[in-house]
Amino acid sequence: MRMELTAVYMQVPGGGYVAFAKELWGANSQGETLEEARAMLEDAVRLLIEASRGENEKFIADRNVVHEPLVIDEPGWD
Repeated sequence: MRMELTAVYMQVPGGGYVAFAKELWGANSQGETLEEARAMLEDAVRLLIEASRGENEKFIADRNVVHEPLVIDEPGWD
């Protein structure tokens, strides 16, 4: 599955970057360089999604559910 999010990188006083995914609350990280911040943010997004999936799987266990893709167009989300 491919997901495209907007990454935001802010240079902070004293050096380094703070990073977050604009569309995914809680997906944030930091790095000493922009490259490190990018890699750390990707890890943070993956971990957040994995944790959410795990919790949701527990919630729906032994329940009658329907699974289907959810595709959302982004009108004016920039």
